[in-house]
Amino acid sequence: MGRLPRAERAARPAFLGAFAAAGFLASIVGAGSASAEGQIGLYGGWNDSFDSDITLKQPNGTNMTLSDVPWDGASFDDPPYWGLRGIWWFEARPGWGVMIDYNHAKVIADQGAVVSASGTRDGAAIGPKDRVGNTFDIMEFTDGLNEIYAGATYRWWHERWTPYVGFGVGASFPHVEIRRTGADIRTFEYQLTGVAVEGLVGLEYHIGPRVSVFGDYKLSFSSNDADVKGGGTLDTDVWTNHFIFGLSYRFGAAPGVSYAEPASAY
Repeated sequence: MGRLPRAERAARPAFLGAFAAAGFLASIVGAGSASAEGQIGLYGGWNDSFDSDITLKQPNGTNMTLSDVPWDGASFDDPPYWGLRGIWWFEARPGWGVMIDYNHAKVIADQGAVVSASGTRDGAAIGPKDRVGNTFDIMEFTDGLNEIYAGATYRWWHERWTPYVGFGVGASFPHVEIRRTGADIRTFEYQLTGVAVEGLVGLEYHIGPRVSVFGDYKLSFSSNDADVKGGGTLDTDVWTNHFIFGLSYRFGAAPGVSYAEPASAY
């Protein structure tokens, strides 16, 4: 598919992802003393994105759209899918919490796909069908399609099994990897590309007073308006399914009351 060698991609640290995670952890430590209960979770999983349009505009006479381009999530390839989540539960209303959620997903355009195409490429008209690989030698966000959210979550507390829902709004900052077919110039950098929104539903199982396992389904949307090296922009909006399984640790609340039904939770 014309991708860069794995060793070269893996050698590039996920600077923004690491920075976000570090700030995220620092916030949890700072907020712990002011919260009756806090929770931090680390998760892995699998992501799959819906087909989406890609619009490319460049000063060489390129103004084109490839419609419904298929994406491959490659969730288990290096670097794999992962995420980090923190929740601060309100003391007065312990059913409600404030959430910060970060996930590292990936999307890779299927270069062999033949899709609807319109506009001009290098001054020449294209369409009505065209192969994705005729335009892109590389078109992916593989280090990764990074999204960070701030939002709210609500839980229905039970002694062992606790269902929950959540919603968040934030930003997309993918590692943009683009190279036009036959060109030497490539885009290979982190960019802040637009807004991101997520909704999730899940179930937590309490192993002990502090430790839980959890699984959830999350649907996210990210708007990605990226700058292309050599001039121009690339736009694509990506809807992604996330299937998550993780481990969480609770702090702040006394372990002895962890399994007690909150008296005035709701």
